[in-house]
Amino acid sequence: MPYIRLLGAQAAIGAAAIFARYALSGAGPLAVSALRLGIAALLTFALLRRFVHLSARREFAFALAGLALAVHFAAWIGSLLYTSVAISTLLVTTTPLWTEIYDVVRERRPPSRSYIVAVVLAFGGVAAIVAGRAAPPAPVPGFAVLGAGLALLGSVAIGAYLLLVRDAGREPDGSRLGTRQIVARTYGWSALALAASAAFAHQGPPPLADGAAWGGIVAMALVSQLLGHTALNAALRDFSPSTIALTTLLEPVVAALLAAWLFGETVAPPAIAGGIAVLAAVAIALRGEPGRASI
Repeated sequence: MPYIRLLGAQAAIGAAAIFARYALSGAGPLAVSALRLGIAALLTFALLRRFVHLSARREFAFALAGLALAVHFAAWIGSLLYTSVAISTLLVTTTPLWTEIYDVVRERRPPSRSYIVAVVLAFGGVAAIVAGRAAPPAPVPGFAVLGAGLALLGSVAIGAYLLLVRDAGREPDGSRLGTRQIVARTYGWSALALAASAAFAHQGPPPLADGAAWGGIVAMALVSQLLGHTALNAALRDFSPSTIALTTLLEPVVAALLAAWLFGETVAPPAIAGGIAVLAAVAIALRGEPGRASI
């Protein structure tokens, strides 16, 4: 049962790109992101037994985390307009590389040899991915570099989110604020930021009659966000954080297989080789941080 829960969580999260591709058929990336986070935030608040009040300083930190989460979803979902599901999902999983850079700078320590190897592998892999081409082309062809850049921005933004939550979620006595309390705040702030951005960009929700788009949005909120991420946190009872982190490498594999089946997407050989290099780089980076915990 624990293995089924863990693999099911990764499958649910890996399917998010597929749901997003359907959602984007009826609305822009800012609107899709706002609706996804808005639905998730409302349901999370509804499941809270009580809302813990925090200091203004900590609430501001959670607001910043929510803003970083908003950038993550807007950039990553936007990338799916310009590149394949496989490449977008692969590049957005490079977060451990960026969080390690932050820790190296903050702690003023030299990077480990394994991390340097991981960075070299990652940059080489990204170069090969950008050189490759998906077939058939993305919904907006001719912007593969932009798509890769947005996916990488999404990866950096989710890294910033995790770092902000790591510090803001720590209580004065050393304990941690509950997961529901954390995600209720970050999902809520993120939904507000995305809703304001969508309104500014004149991106409205899809028509009510557009079942495919609404189905993709609701599936992202319920399946990928609530079920997938909740099950991943529940898996901490049975697996170490490093093991769970390594299983996230299944996400681009799941996404690529589903995209090939549903959309007929294929990836050129240089991009496949680059993808293997990026996965190896992330695995090396994750192995170097066995104590990092999920929120």
